[in-house]
Amino acid sequence: MIRSVRGRVLAHETDGPVIEVGGVGLLVRVSATTAGSLPAPGAEASLMTVLVVREESLDLYGFATAAERALFEAFTTVSGVGPRLALAICAVAPPDELRLAIARGDSARLQAANGVGKRTAERLVLELRDRLGALDGAAPATGGGAAADAHLAARDGLVALGFRVDEADAALADAPAGLDAEGLVRHGLGRLRRA
Repeated sequence: MIRSVRGRVLAHETDGPVIEVGGVGLLVRVSATTAGSLPAPGAEASLMTVLVVREESLDLYGFATAAERALFEAFTTVSGVGPRLALAICAVAPPDELRLAIARGDSARLQAANGVGKRTAERLVLELRDRLGALDGAAPATGGGAAADAHLAARDGLVALGFRVDEADAALADAPAGLDAEGLVRHGLGRLRRA
């Protein structure tokens, strides 16, 4: 199993960077988050990786952090979630936010990933909620408190009104501190009407 690669970035292709390792150019498929952290061609990059072996292909998936790799591996254990879909989910938010969303049962957050519907998101939450704390030996994600609960409730309210998850998140991003869920929904609606 190839668990990491380090080498010179030869090019950035549609599916990911090509990294030269020992004179061989490896195409490494990465999430949008990891792609944004990579240097320009000619510079050296280091990625945590997972090699996926199939009858017709060998695909190398790369991650900027071990936490993102651990989530990717957990996502691919869920029925119906392949490597490409798992990579799309990794691009939705940083690993800590994804862990918190799963721990809280926030399947709407996972639906922001291209190709993830309601049933798949609910299956991810159901199957991973109990195992979440065991990833990389880390404790389960906690925190956020009442403010995070109000934000999730407000976002769910905006989604129920027909807005996409990413639109709701953007509308709530600059909300004043201390608002309850109802106040956050009013703030979000005001922002969405102006957009």
